[in-house]
Amino acid sequence: MPADTERSLPPMRSWLFAPGDSERKMTKAAESEADIVLLDLEDAVTAENKPAARQQIAGFLGAQDAAARARLWVRINPLDGDQALADLAAIMPGAPGGIMLPKARGREDVERLDAYLSALEVANGGAPGTTPVIPLVTETAAAMFTTGSYAGAPRLAAMTWGAEDLADSLGAQANTDDSGAYTHTFELARSLCLLGAVSAEVAPIETIQADFRDLEGLEKRARQVRRQGYRGMLAIHPAQVPVINAAFTPSEEELAEAREIVALFDANPGAGTLGWKGGMLDRPHLSRARQLLALAG
Repeated sequence: MPADTERSLPPMRSWLFAPGDSERKMTKAAESEADIVLLDLEDAVTAENKPAARQQIAGFLGAQDAAARARLWVRINPLDGDQALADLAAIMPGAPGGIMLPKARGREDVERLDAYLSALEVANGGAPGTTPVIPLVTETAAAMFTTGSYAGAPRLAAMTWGAEDLADSLGAQANTDDSGAYTHTFELARSLCLLGAVSAEVAPIETIQADFRDLEGLEKRARQVRRQGYRGMLAIHPAQVPVINAAFTPSEEELAEAREIVALFDANPGAGTLGWKGGMLDRPHLSRARQLLALAG
């Protein structure tokens, strides 16, 4: 996003979907602890309900103040279909906090969306470049080959991935094995999203856990992907939000350790390695400590 028009982005630990054709569910999502609420015009809304859902989302956005809208993002329909422009025309007068772009095929889709958004921002009295974007980058087989193309893309705030639509694209009967773990191709999608987001210097966001009742499994998975480098996770039910927020919030013990490492290197500015707690620290340890402190704000 251009530095002169960039909005202040909210935290990005939890991203909660709410169907755009249900005011009750949108309200419940907005009242949750989710860092970002995703008002959905794509998969959660049937084709016949999309026109009404656009109007419901537009009205919902219009009833909020600017501070509330900052965390109300909208998932539009894919750019290669016939719904996306109608989605944008309906919702942009309400100044949503951001846009989720499904089935992104690569950087060129974000650039195309940027052109649409710039025109609509100006038409609605806003400044061009003020609406951030998060693309879903692995939902088709072809998109898997472009996850490294997003560096420098306009408006890019984060990147996430999807396993369900990818399975459909591949004609796969399932995306998990008998134990419930993702099979190789879907683990590859997760890795490519992580690598692409880090390369583009934006937040990598983990995909949903469909079984919203398994909060213990959700906590384990969220902590696992955070260790891998992910910064947040998509959610489909309000009950998942507190678990995700906790998993992606550094503990006081972690923060204290990170501060200690930074202080140790600050006290020894010329050192490449330092002894610490019976082991050795080097510059990558310092980098990770600083990233953890930055993540905690």
